[in-house]
Amino acid sequence: MAENSPPHARPSAPSTTRAGSDACDLCDLPTPTEPIVDPDGDGSYCCRGCLEVSRTLDRADDAPPESAVRSRLDGADAPDSRGLDDLDGEDAYLAVDGMHCSTCEAFLETTAERADGIVGATASYATDTIRLVYDPDRVAAADLPEIVSGYGYTATDRSAADETPSEDRAAALLLGGFFGMMVMVWYTLFLYPTYFGFEPVADFGGYAGSFLAANIWLFTTFILLYTGYPILRGAFVSLRAGRPNMDLLVATAALGSYGYSTLATVLGRGHLYFDVTVAVVLVVTAGTHYESVVKRRATGLLSELTERRVDEARLESGETVPLEAVEPGDRLLVRPGERVPLDGEVVEGAAAVDESLVTGESLPVRKTDGDAIRGGTVVTDAPLVLEVGREAESTLDRLVSMLWSIQSSRPGVQRLADKLATVFVPLVVALASLTTVVLLATGSSPSAALLVGLTVVIVSCPCALGLATPLAIAAGVQSAAERGIVVAADAIFEDAPDIDIVVLDKTGTMTTGRMTVESVHAAPGVAPDDLLRRAGAVEALSEHPVAAAIADAALEGDPGDGGATVESFERDDRGVSGVVDGERVVVGHPDYLRERELSIPGALEPRFAEARGAGRVPVAVGWDGRARGAIAVGDSPREDLEGALETLSDGREIVVLTGDEGPAAERLRSLDGVDEVFAGVPPAAKAETVDRLRARGTVAMVGDGSNDAPALAAADIGIAMGSGTELATDAADAVILGDDLAAVGETFAVATNTHRRIRQNLAWAFAYNAVAIPLAVAGLLNPLFAAVAMAASSALVVCNSARSL
Repeated sequence: MAENSPPHARPSAPSTTRAGSDACDLCDLPTPTEPIVDPDGDGSYCCRGCLEVSRTLDRADDAPPESAVRSRLDGADAPDSRGLDDLDGEDAYLAVDGMHCSTCEAFLETTAERADGIVGATASYATDTIRLVYDPDRVAAADLPEIVSGYGYTATDRSAADETPSEDRAAALLLGGFFGMMVMVWYTLFLYPTYFGFEPVADFGGYAGSFLAANIWLFTTFILLYTGYPILRGAFVSLRAGRPNMDLLVATAALGSYGYSTLATVLGRGHLYFDVTVAVVLVVTAGTHYESVVKRRATGLLSELTERRVDEARLESGETVPLEAVEPGDRLLVRPGERVPLDGEVVEGAAAVDESLVTGESLPVRKTDGDAIRGGTVVTDAPLVLEVGREAESTLDRLVSMLWSIQSSRPGVQRLADKLATVFVPLVVALASLTTVVLLATGSSPSAALLVGLTVVIVSCPCALGLATPLAIAAGVQSAAERGIVVAADAIFEDAPDIDIVVLDKTGTMTTGRMTVESVHAAPGVAPDDLLRRAGAVEALSEHPVAAAIADAALEGDPGDGGATVESFERDDRGVSGVVDGERVVVGHPDYLRERELSIPGALEPRFAEARGAGRVPVAVGWDGRARGAIAVGDSPREDLEGALETLSDGREIVVLTGDEGPAAERLRSLDGVDEVFAGVPPAAKAETVDRLRARGTVAMVGDGSNDAPALAAADIGIAMGSGTELATDAADAVILGDDLAAVGETFAVATNTHRRIRQNLAWAFAYNAVAIPLAVAGLLNPLFAAVAMAASSALVVCNSARSL
């Protein structure tokens, strides 16, 4: 096939674009030397697509109150990631093991910003990531993990982080469970019978009783300090951060029952409540561990683009140098099959360039002298020499940085329990303290008063409240998996039921994303199979993606043929030729055939126009002095597109983003269910477009390409197609494994049902507290029955979560 795409293919960035020009008002990419301007308003843009997006969405008056990359945590003063972009310094992204709530985010940000050399910080427990802006003259990049690490948090470089769940946490839970069973055995045999007036199985007095109590104390101490360490750490962090959380209440219950029982053991009392400490710690730890396993599914952030980022460049002389040694204005040689290391301008050669990784569009784009070329794209079929732009940076690197910025600032799921913790926890502690003081003032003994106060704390211990969300989410994850949907972030269960706008990327989402032969039109007297066979034989010798589609179609039409022998193969900018069956066959753009003095029959001209009008590539095939047929190659719509649009448009607005323009975009506007189409949108503008659409309501983004990843992360909900790149699936909240667009509607259904289950669990947990706490204050419960009531409440939440969705 020809080395270039036909003229009707989606054009590359304007050839006049130069690094260092003014930035586009929408996507911040450099504008051309003569920028695109709005005659009816202010602003300059890099392309018509950005202009149309800005016109439609009106950024000045209708922008959402908070950016998609801004923390939406109620009451928090978390820094805005885009605010960090305005700070002077270098960026670093660290993986942090040990984050599990919004308090962790605030604590780590405060800790980091107190360190010398750290200009700003923003953390996200949903992605276990913290972004630091630092002064490299005051602190070395290698020292950054040490600054964040401590208090049970371990920071490592994000790109080298191990994404598997911590084995230490699993070991702590297993060991805690083992020692917990030992404690409960002793209670069942020796202590519980005495509580109810029965004789124990064995004597609990004397030396044996002291030895038994010491064993129980030792096992409980191990469980509290080892297995319960994250809970104690979380409580400490909440106090340091000034934000009481559920860990503080759990720790108060566990430490209160432990301290009371330790004192009772020293005094020789028979009623010990170490079992309460064991139950509280193990129930909460098990739920937290289960939640962390769910949260870590389908992770491995930026693994694909980290591998695809180029770290070396080849100078025109052939010498290979490190990428950091390349200066603006250097001339680089890129051979066929290699990735372009940096943005620049083609100064020598002509080739078809695959831009799918950074633009998402499947049609390759011809690049020749004077054309801008993006770093991260792939030269497919001929060498190119490029001159590095003034900034010596890569479009691919900008996409990576954009995604890191969005994900590091993306807020964690703010459960109702977390939102109420700042009120609920102090209220319970104050109520328990007040109850104890009142009882002491009215003549109760110190032990009796302390026991009632402890009971208030234990009965209100939020085990059911803490399990309400993760267990319901686990059920939702399982239900989604049975439907071929992988849930990567539990935010989907919070926001999916309220989605107002569904944004669909065109290529790979609404279409198959693969170049295929759509139609074959042969001139009278020529068999279509023979036309395709001859064209496929010649195209098999070309690396062009359109050529590969024709060669594959020819092989599928006659799999036993094995391909004809081609002699005297020639390749030009817009076509190829070779001798097949003794005749020279020419394949390529219609103009290429004319240049080779092959006539084009009038009957074929409408076929070429028809292919262009449908957004496909017209390929002419000729021999013996004239064109013998036309082949249309394109990216076909998904078979389930119509039904999927009907489902998704029920109560929602459908918006389509595409880099295509002209007839290809017009076809999208004619689809039933599509409300709006933004055409010619460059990859860097997709996230900004999604951000502005949030002014209209809650937004879900559906995409598949690496260039879609920032938009997937910027949306309230991101859904990636299974056929997409790994970066897209990493950035998404859910991944459709079966590559079935209709499954997007099922994703919303599962999320809605799970959301309802979460509300049911939370309602029960609060109803339980509303009844149990007054009973405890009235002295109608003791710590043992409080622990039983707490366990029963948790069991009810577990049973409700286990029901099928």
